Amino acid sequence: MKVAKTVVVGLSGGVDSAVAAMLLKEQGWHVLGLFMKNWEDDDSDEYCSSRQDLVDVMSLADVIGIDVEVVNFAAEYKERVFAHFLKEYQLGRTPNPDVLCNSEIKFSAFLEHALSIGADCIATGHYAGVREFAGTFQLLKAEDGTKDQSYFLHRLNQQQLAKTLFPLAGLYKREVRKIAEAAGLHVALKKDSTGICFIGERPFKDFLMRYLPRQKGEIRSLDDDRLLGEHDGVAYHTIGQRKGLHIGGVKGGRSGDGGDHDAWFVARKDIASNTLYVVQGHAHPALLTDELLAEDLSWVAGRAAHTHWVYTARTRYRQADAACEIERIDADACLIRFAEPQWAVTPGQSVVIYESRVCLGGGVIA
Repeated sequence: MKVAKTVVVGLSGGVDSAVAAMLLKEQGWHVLGLFMKNWEDDDSDEYCSSRQDLVDVMSLADVIGIDVEVVNFAAEYKERVFAHFLKEYQLGRTPNPDVLCNSEIKFSAFLEHALSIGADCIATGHYAGVREFAGTFQLLKAEDGTKDQSYFLHRLNQQQLAKTLFPLAGLYKREVRKIAEAAGLHVALKKDSTGICFIGERPFKDFLMRYLPRQKGEIRSLDDDRLLGEHDGVAYHTIGQRKGLHIGGVKGGRSGDGGDHDAWFVARKDIASNTLYVVQGHAHPALLTDELLAEDLSWVAGRAAHTHWVYTARTRYRQADAACEIERIDADACLIRFAEPQWAVTPGQSVVIYESRVCLGGGVIA
């Protein structure tokens, strides 16, 4: 008698991971569920939904017919992800915690734990794909382009991909909800979670202020250096930010869209002088750039992309792929040039490189 292979599925309490687990069980896998507890600093129901998520996970496991283990990775999360997150903000950069959370927790600490209890591999409800091609594991875009999460997974390596399944790779979100509804899963219409990875939705500035002290400074016009207002700290703001500046209604200044009442956008952060520089108009030239320096490179296949080949790239998650080419500087840095200027390229965020449907990897915008 053939013994079924064991897969541990990361269950979040949402519809995607629940359907992923159910599909794998239907395919003949021996499925175990795992619920990760990764945040404890202020685990209240106001912002962190982990308690309700765990209730949902246990209910779903009963319906699907699988066992669930609860594992606490809060120490690993704080050390590997959150400490880096705060350090980057202190330096005036805007990190992407979801990218680091995936590489360090969901596909590292979680994977190590799953293998330690005898699992053959892990699975998640991410919208992405993996395939073996010419002896290499490739990370692929999901069929549902509106939900594709390969951007957040670009730091995964060969060892991680070799042990990972993405059951939702070929499904659209609407299909996933229909599958859940037909199976009687009560989370079929549950709202997708957003906010900081494992920390949840909350007023972001207020959250940062608990860890990074308030430091008032000036808000000035980049074009003529006029004083427009003040801020509580450049760390609380990001390039391209429009809301929360509280300088609306100020007339004059250069407008990228051609009007004195155009919105103001953050264009530059001067850490040394604690000054926030802003411009008027979404199309202001200071918000556009046709090249960037990427550091801390990570390539899925373990080798760098070809220099001067035409690829596409994204400098933020919800962005259309933009044609680009790569000029290598050294093993850990490269210059990426775009065919068309990109809007609000932000230091600390990730730039992710693609060749058609294949995610090659990327780096951190310097």
